[in-house]
Amino acid sequence: MNEKKNAIFTAGLLAAILLIFTAWDMVGSDRLYSEMENRVLAGRPKFSRAALLSGEYSDDYTSYVSDQFVSRDKWVAIKTRLDILFQKKDIGGVYLGRDDYLMEQHLPENYTEQLELEKAVMLQRLVEEWDARVMLAPTADNILTEKLPAYAAYYDETRLLNLVKDLIGEDHYVDVYAELAAHKDEDIYYRTDHHWTSLGAYYGYQAWVGDEGGFRYSYDVDGMVTVSDNFQGTLQSKVPVVDTRDKIQIFPETLERKVTVIYDRQTVKEGIYEERHLSTKNQYGYFLDDNHGLLEISTGYYNGRTLFILKDSYANCLIPLLMPYYETIYVADPRYYKGALPELMEECEPEKGMDVLVIYNCVHFLENFRY
Repeated sequence: MNEKKNAIFTAGLLAAILLIFTAWDMVGSDRLYSEMENRVLAGRPKFSRAALLSGEYSDDYTSYVSDQFVSRDKWVAIKTRLDILFQKKDIGGVYLGRDDYLMEQHLPENYTEQLELEKAVMLQRLVEEWDARVMLAPTADNILTEKLPAYAAYYDETRLLNLVKDLIGEDHYVDVYAELAAHKDEDIYYRTDHHWTSLGAYYGYQAWVGDEGGFRYSYDVDGMVTVSDNFQGTLQSKVPVVDTRDKIQIFPETLERKVTVIYDRQTVKEGIYEERHLSTKNQYGYFLDDNHGLLEISTGYYNGRTLFILKDSYANCLIPLLMPYYETIYVADPRYYKGALPELMEECEPEKGMDVLVIYNCVHFLENFRY
């Protein structure tokens, strides 16, 4: 009899908990954005018979409940602390590395030779059509391998880099890997974010300008200015109980000229840095006002040269260093620009021609590059 009463009590307690959460879900307002995770949260899906029968409604509602769960951020933090307590090597796709490094997990099986070949051939076509140069930056796990947990699996990006170099030729290939590897003991990657730092981008610039010849603009590494000392990036958002903080730095030389930027052919702003992002979770958005489909930058350097960049967000803190070489820089991010890229490039090209540069990290290149 006691067992029956206990079973009834347990079932009743669970039902009450579910009822409370359901009621909270119905009366509570949904959150549009998670500041902690730096992403848009799933909204309540619209019901339709077709969506129900296809299973789409069920999948969308599951995502919605997961994102809008009551006190979700606190539950995520509790789970993360338990994972750390049990000495898990990775949490939510993030390795807990040595020296307070959080490193994005890139499993080898997710990046096949077929995928590498598909993207490399697409890149080869662009290079042949536009005489483009290519800068593919390795991610932190490939340069700072000693920071990874013991026996942590990671995708070796040198296979991709060698393939790209063979297909496009050395004259079009910017060897960022060697430059970063030579400076791996310096702060070239953030500890809490997947991007390289401004110092890492500087070494990318060094690799690029090394092949330019002639004019060489000099930046003072020792004179870098700190604009934030409390940056916690996208990886910390996935492991929110880690309190490591990074510095965001810039080269003051990039502020010497008056720069005008047209965002997505609509908004015109002065300057390449957007300070309002420094008071948000997304402080990396300080560079070029975060991500946009298309930028047109007038640099203030009147030398008649034009550059067109196809890129991911790794380029955002590198582009300021390229300004002294060009009067106009177009920047297209294929993730956000939905039009045809060849037509856009033809539209932007002046009569006397333009240089073309591809800037991605290796993983984003495989996941997002298109032409």
